[in-house]
Amino acid sequence: MTRLLRAFAIVVLTLVSLTGCIKPAPAVEPWHLSLSTSQTKSSPTPNMNITLENTVTAVPEIPMGTPTPNEARVMPTLRADPVDYVVQPNDSLSMIARTYGVDLQSLMNQNQIINPNYLEVGQPLIIPTVDPNLEPSSFKIIPDSELVLSPSSIGFDVTTFMANFSGYLSTLQFADDVVRQVAEDYSVNPRILLVALECQTGWLTSANTGLDPSQPVPTDAWKTNVFQVLSSIADSLNWGFYRWRENQIAYYILKDGSYIPASDVINGGTAAVQYWASTLYDKDQWAWAVSENGIYNLYKRYFGNPFQYSIDPLLPEDLQTPDFILPFQQGVVWSFTGGPHPSWGDGSAWGALDFAPPGSPMGCVVSGDWVTAIADGVIVRNEFGEVIQDLDGDGFEETGWVILYMHISSWQQAASGSMVKQGGLIGHASCEGGISTGAHLHIARKYNGVWIAADSELPFVMDDYRARSSGIVYNGFLEMNGVYIEASAVYRPESLVAR
Repeated sequence: MTRLLRAFAIVVLTLVSLTGCIKPAPAVEPWHLSLSTSQTKSSPTPNMNITLENTVTAVPEIPMGTPTPNEARVMPTLRADPVDYVVQPNDSLSMIARTYGVDLQSLMNQNQIINPNYLEVGQPLIIPTVDPNLEPSSFKIIPDSELVLSPSSIGFDVTTFMANFSGYLSTLQFADDVVRQVAEDYSVNPRILLVALECQTGWLTSANTGLDPSQPVPTDAWKTNVFQVLSSIADSLNWGFYRWRENQIAYYILKDGSYIPASDVINGGTAAVQYWASTLYDKDQWAWAVSENGIYNLYKRYFGNPFQYSIDPLLPEDLQTPDFILPFQQGVVWSFTGGPHPSWGDGSAWGALDFAPPGSPMGCVVSGDWVTAIADGVIVRNEFGEVIQDLDGDGFEETGWVILYMHISSWQQAASGSMVKQGGLIGHASCEGGISTGAHLHIARKYNGVWIAADSELPFVMDDYRARSSGIVYNGFLEMNGVYIEASAVYRPESLVAR
């Protein structure tokens, strides 16, 4: 029954999607941190005074000093000159500010605008440069190993931890299963996921004030919006983490339209939390939330100093990609239908590739052709269209190289706990696990919990075909010896590939 309810939650999550493999949770209106009555209007701070219940004991802290700053990195170049802009249909001032990465108030001041809700199509605007006096936050909140589902998360018991609280989640059956599922799917550490959930909703320690008292209150977490809220948080954390790793974050645009530059000495885990917070808070709230007194403090009270869990580096400098083969049987021709795109949700690294089986009718008909293993490994999880293969054989998807085979039919699916050799049978392509226009395989890699981009320093290479990205999501190529096979969502002879 739980599996059925979880599948129902995923269907609700993805009904609005027309195509694609792994879709993120829909936008969920976040809980807004209230302001204490003792605060002044000039200096609001988030209400982060959330107390642990008496039965909770934080992990004993290993004595250590403040984490040292990361080596300064070269940040993306910021715009140095003003820009002339003409208001277009459907524009809003806040949207224009976010697009150009400027403070909304600065944009209003530059153009002598009093009412930000009044714009005319064709109205000329001057987009000011960013304020060079704005100071970034260089305080490190969590290590990278506490952001992703890394080896540091092995042994953390979600059920035991959540049992210490009497808030909204304690009234729901299977709430711990939902947390675990989202953590595994998005490859996000459950500890930071729970801290972020408490900051955003208060559901560990408090009631859900958003419930309609006139409606029956569900007691099964899969029948609530908990899955959607957690998925949205995980996707936002991933977006900040992987964009930081790709050096694509120069600043954060906060909920009120204000602008904060990113520090050049923080790490990816901290950037992820800062980005997630930017989607919820205004400037003063954000500054407090990412300080030592905010999210870090709540984490420390729940679990101890986050840097005692640090594993650095998560990706060793000498890391090598295993020798992979294409994920189908020799002599069987498949279509390359999707170039590099997010491994899961929208925020993760563009680590996934898509392949469609031969001779399949249009629509979600389970293919009779086999998806095969690209390497030797143990199946550690198989559920809801996912088959997870652990290549180092220790039985943990948090460690080493792990392969995600997605949209695998439950019919003849490789059994959990089984060893599947390279070329061995994984299952059959289908649409299970998400909404799709047709049966296909979505395949991605991660190492120590980090999704690995397909076109990167650790390229996705199978049978000497190297994945290449065009820079546009889902567009790309398989390249071997100067010959390129282009991805196509519709059947084209030029997109066929075989072992």
